[in-house]
Amino acid sequence: MTPFEFLQDWYASACDGDWEHSYGIRIETTDNPGWMLVVDLEGTPLRGRSYEKEDASVDGSWMSARSDGREFVAACDPHSLDSAINSFVEFAG
Repeated sequence: MTPFEFLQDWYASACDGDWEHSYGIRIETTDNPGWMLVVDLEGTPLRGRSYEKEDASVDGSWMSARSDGREFVAACDPHSLDSAINSFVEFAG
């Protein structure tokens, strides 16, 4: 299973007729430039789980991820969206 498939399956499993009306997953662009992945954890088994990770390399790529137990948020450079999604897979696994 690819990380993107994992994200899709996780979202589908969180949808229970109510959760998806108030919560969800957002993938957005940022102006620095880059990507931001936000996953709402309220009402899921991941609620309350904390996480923090930072990655950077000499070629300029970077990714940071954190969870305060209510949201999982990952941000990355324009070419590292797969790393951001992988960080969610690691967090949720």
